[in-house]
Amino acid sequence: MDKSKSIDHQLRATWQAVAKLYNERAAKHDSTMATAFVLLNIDYEKGTPSTALGPLMGMEPTSLSRILKTMEEKGAIIREKNPDDGRSVIIKLTDYGKKMREVSKESVIIFNNKIREFVSEEELEAFFKVTSTINKLIAEKMIYQEGSIKEPAV
Repeated sequence: MDKSKSIDHQLRATWQAVAKLYNERAAKHDSTMATAFVLLNIDYEKGTPSTALGPLMGMEPTSLSRILKTMEEKGAIIREKNPDDGRSVIIKLTDYGKKMREVSKESVIIFNNKIREFVSEEELEAFFKVTSTINKLIAEKMIYQEGSIKEPAV
């Protein structure tokens, strides 16, 4: 299959370019795209239970733990006991973390606004419909379902 016509190749190549762009911008603030993503997913006022962050972002607990440790060392977050569940903690933004969250939010807004200058609303609607369909097919395990694809002859 021609990779320029392969959906997964286009998704992967585009996401790698976006990730590189965000990481270059984050590096100017001694940060990473992953850290910015976490900052944007922590409730600004109340904080977020640590157990809710991973599923919220589709991130593995091990990766998230490393990022949270680094964020805590840099003073962007603090951990507080969860008053509703003594077995877990609430991740809260410090003043520095709130400032960095605003930088991250601004970067996402700039990115989205720039894309919208070059892509029409109709094209964006089609893009969101396609990505939503892909996510639904994957979530419902419909991609490699028995009998859903023709297996190559061996």
